[in-house]
Amino acid sequence: MPKEVQIDIPHYATLALRHVVLDYNGTLALDGTLTEVAAALLGPLCERYSVHVITSDTFGTVAEAVAPYDVTVKVLQSSDHTGEKAAYIWELGAPHCAAVGNGGNDAQMLKAAALGIALVGDEGCATETLLAGDVVCRHIEDALGLLLNEKRLIATLRR
Repeated sequence: MPKEVQIDIPHYATLALRHVVLDYNGTLALDGTLTEVAAALLGPLCERYSVHVITSDTFGTVAEAVAPYDVTVKVLQSSDHTGEKAAYIWELGAPHCAAVGNGGNDAQMLKAAALGIALVGDEGCATETLLAGDVVCRHIEDALGLLLNEKRLIATLRR
């Protein structure tokens, strides 16, 4: 059983997160290459959570890029990537998942997760995904920073 991180966000929710599910291209990578910032934060993230990278692996680079990290890679197989990503969240246990993504096929994944983080990075962010997020971040370091320092998340979501 993965470790569980409890985050009590006043007047919002108490999160019990075990899994972080990350889209690859546009989120952790640009044009198939893992960004330096994402690479630097994956190790600490893996120490706190069970980390999953979900991707169509368009560039065929994900396995090699994340090999140094304790992550599970899920390469999408169906013709319905949107549904497949959301189903993966449900298989892991949606109430224990945080998800980060930017593409149109990430919207349902963010909605399904207990915490959805929409990322407006170099590729931009699909409008539906932007609206599906509980939080919107401009950079991957900000998104992962919320998960590594829960006081930032509390400050953002408390009501």
